Parts: sequence; structure tokens; C-alpha cells
Amino acid sequence: MGTNETCSARTDFRDPAPFTAHVQGQALEFFPSGKDRRQALMKLVRSATRTLDVCFYIFAEDEVGTEFRDALCDAARRGVDVTLIIDRFGSSASDRFLEPLVASGGRYYCFSPRWTMRYLIRNHQKMVVVDGQRAMFGGFNIEDDYFEPPQENGWNDLAILIEGDAVDGLNEWFSKLRDWTDDNEAHFKAIRKTVRRWDWGSQTGTARWLVGGPTKGLSTWARCVTQDLKQGERLDIFMAYFSPPYSLLKRIGRVAKKGKTRLVMAAKSDNGATIGATRSLYSHLLKRDAKIWEFTPCKLHTKLLVLDDAVYIGSANFDMRSLYLNLELMLRIEDKALADRMREFVSTHIEASERITPALHAKRATLWNRIRWRAGWVLVSVIDYTVARRLNLGI
Repeated sequence: MGTNETCSARTDFRDPAPFTAHVQGQALEFFPSGKDRRQALMKLVRSATRTLDVCFYIFAEDEVGTEFRDALCDAARRGVDVTLIIDRFGSSASDRFLEPLVASGGRYYCFSPRWTMRYLIRNHQKMVVVDGQRAMFGGFNIEDDYFEPPQENGWNDLAILIEGDAVDGLNEWFSKLRDWTDDNEAHFKAIRKTVRRWDWGSQTGTARWLVGGPTKGLSTWARCVTQDLKQGERLDIFMAYFSPPYSLLKRIGRVAKKGKTRLVMAAKSDNGATIGATRSLYSHLLKRDAKIWEFTPCKLHTKLLVLDDAVYIGSANFDMRSLYLNLELMLRIEDKALADRMREFVSTHIEASERITPALHAKRATLWNRIRWRAGWVLVSVIDYTVARRLNLGI
């Protein structure tokens, strides 16, 4: 593809249409487009007849947030048992904004409502479970930007609608999450213990729910992906925030040496420090023959990893906080047909991305940029996203 064609592909990029897959006893429907994602989300909520369990990191007081809150209120008024969990650190939805839900018969809880050890943890998960049988999860939040098109610099993201016995795992996990959030005295040790041990596997195949969070040792999400990387032959990562520890970076480098590693990273974000943190790792990866692109049409928020025949999808980024501190939820499905389909999905986005060649990276890697990139890595990996977002480092 020539330079003019490449630039045109980036400018003309449109989100892919929804697509489906039936794998390992699960029916999956993927929504890459914000418009389709919003319609599917609202339709799911309005279909609830018995229970509606909802958890989001960000819940904003904007157009989408108001529509979603009102849909929850409608469900509660028609007799549905509605439970909403938000992260108080990430969400701007106030008690006043959510009061109509309580008045309608629903309930809401705030994770980390006060200064305790668990205040350091972000409940970064996103899920909606309807009647204990159907669910939607992924990387998106309840805020207008997560449903805007690329032309308006909305977040490129992915929601997955799932039906099958894997929803039983979500029911079990949500129950634990609700118990922690409802109890202001919930012990930090109890959360760490559960995160280390909880690993739910489908009875009909190789679908597994993995969780991330603060624990002694590795969470099930971190442990599983670490083991897969040890043995992997082919790797595709399409990731909003990418700043793993050096131990995992080395494992990615070993896979890359085999010649089948593609990494699609963010060129745009609301947090420039995260871009710098990722760019600080390019030299290591390029020297080991990793193929790297930066997605340019709009902000990137998708979290997708395909390693051999295993597909990881959910709420977790591939960085220190998502691997070791945030409460995260990831679905791992081992299925060759699904892995092939998700690699096609990655390829669609590569066509609208800028290839990061060794020459281009060397041109960008001035002394000043290397200092900023390294500072971004420290801010994102050692301190916190929120501090990094305020500073932004001009990236």
C-alpha cells in the first residue's frame, strides 16, 4: 500500500460491523462500533425481567450516562432487581444523579468510598448481567466518548455480548464483588486471597474467567498470560495501554524473535503519558523483530490479546496496574477459529495504522523524547494514571 493510500485508509476508517462467533459452548457477539454498542447495551438492559447486575469503572453524568441511568430506573420500576456498582475514584456520577435509581427501587454501591487500603485499588471491570443468563462485558465505560465514531475522536473499543454457561461464572464473580462493595469493613486480605485463587472454567469447553487485582503472588489473569507467553509461538496485541514489567517484556521479545508478533498500540489517548510509556519499550521490541503499528484514526481503548489459539478479551490493559493492582475481568477462550477471526479484526485496524519501523522510531527518539517517554513509564507504571493524565508531558 502506497503512502497516499495509507493516509486515506487512516482518514476514511470506519468501525467494523458487529460479528458473531459460537465457540466452546458460548454464543458471542462483538460490537466494535460505538453506535452499535450503545444500541445493544440499551436493548440488553431493557430486556431484563428478573435481575440486572451492573458494574462500571467510569459512569459519567452526560447524555449516555443519563440514558443508561434512566434505563436502569425503568427496569427497577417494572420489578427487576437492579444492582449497580461503580468505582468512586473513576466515576463522576454523584449521589444526587443516582438518587432516581434508589427512588425507583434499585440500589447502587461505590467501590472504595473512603480512605482505606482498598482505596488504592481501582475496580476497573465493566459488565452488565441480565437475568443471570446474558451478559455484556469489555473495555468500554458509561460516558459519551465511548460511543462516539472515529470521526469525532471517540474511543475505539470493544463490547462482547455473551450467552452460555460462562455467564454462570459472571454471576459468581459479581456476587463476590457486591459483598466486598457492600461491606465497608471488607478486609484487604480477603480480596487478595480471592483474586489469587478465583479461576472459573466452563463445563462445556475451554472458556475461563480470569481476574486481576492486588494479591500476594500473581492473580489468575497475570499468572495465565505469563504462562502462555512462556510457550507462545504467535502473538497479536491490540492494546490501549501497554507498559508491562520487564519480565513480561522479555517473554514478548522471545515470541517476537520467532517472526510472528504484531503489536497495535495507541497513537491518540486522553493520557499522553501512556503513549510515552509504550514508546519507551519500542527499541527493545523492534530489535527482536516485533512488528509495531500505532492506531491513528482516534483514541484507542480496546483490550485484546491473541496468543497462538488463545484469545483474551475483557477490561484489562497490559500494564503494571491492570496486571497487579486493579480489579480486572478477562475471558480466555482457546479456539483456533476464534483466534483466526480476531486476528482478522486486528488486521482491519492495522490497515488504518502507522507502521513503526526502526528508522521512524530512531527519528522520533530524540534525547528529549526519550526523557519524556521514560518519565511517562514511571508515572504510569509506578505512580498512577490519574497523576499522569494531569501532567500529560506534552505527548
